[in-house]
Amino acid sequence: MVMHPDHVVVPVDVVKALLAEQFPAWAELPIRAVASYGTVNSVFRIGDRLVGRFPLEPGEVEQKVRWLESEAAAARELFGRTRFPTPEPIALGRPGHGYPLPWSVQSWVPGTVATEADPADSPDFATDLAEFVTGLRAIDTGGRTFGGSGRGGELTSHDRWMETCFAHSGELLDVRRLRRMWAQLRTAPRLDRPDVMSHGDLMPGNVLVTAGRLAGVIDVGGFGPADPALDLVGAWHLLDAHPRRVFRERLGCDDLEWERGRGWAFVQSMGLVWYYAESNRTMATIGRRTLNRLVTG
Repeated sequence: MVMHPDHVVVPVDVVKALLAEQFPAWAELPIRAVASYGTVNSVFRIGDRLVGRFPLEPGEVEQKVRWLESEAAAARELFGRTRFPTPEPIALGRPGHGYPLPWSVQSWVPGTVATEADPADSPDFATDLAEFVTGLRAIDTGGRTFGGSGRGGELTSHDRWMETCFAHSGELLDVRRLRRMWAQLRTAPRLDRPDVMSHGDLMPGNVLVTAGRLAGVIDVGGFGPADPALDLVGAWHLLDAHPRRVFRERLGCDDLEWERGRGWAFVQSMGLVWYYAESNRTMATIGRRTLNRLVTG
């Protein structure tokens, strides 16, 4: 499915050709596309233990290389630091055979994405998720702070993006009500404590489930320092009311931290509904469900 302007399509035969040329040791492994609702990469299994990730949006090659190197460094820093599996970076590939961008290879993490194995009503999953977030927060930032782009700094820095979302959502959502909600959420003051290490994108497509428990977490390239409330987005993206309370109690969130978490979930969800309304209806549905949870408490 095409989701972005100039969306780059990646055929499986191109993946095979790139592997044969750049990583011949893997050339004979079976290659198969992974059905995914992700919006950043096309994903391919390489044998049983590896996965290739091919960016979908075009860009300047050297800039993309730096981005992939940064993702790999983040994944390497997180790998093995909690009891929950995360991907290990293995290699970076070059453009070729009609594919215009660099790409990456990681270890495959077993489990079923939460879009397919919904853990929303599982207190056990909520307990696992709280343990994962606690484990991230325990990793030393090394004096680093939030880098200044995307989610994780100040909620008010997203005012312009929210206006864009409201303008595109008039026929999709109750924009008047959501504007009132944002006016309240955006004013939640920043916590009086330093940034902590965060996953940054705890959505259903990035969380793996086995038998109702957290089996692993993927798409870890954004791992880094951020507002301590940022990873609370998982409370609304992933959990119904009772497990959400379990998650909050396990983390010991006060009212201020919880409100800022609601704000970050709101910022992310508003963009999902209108941007992916036709191109990725699973993502749009996730956005709607999260907004409904935020509205109903």
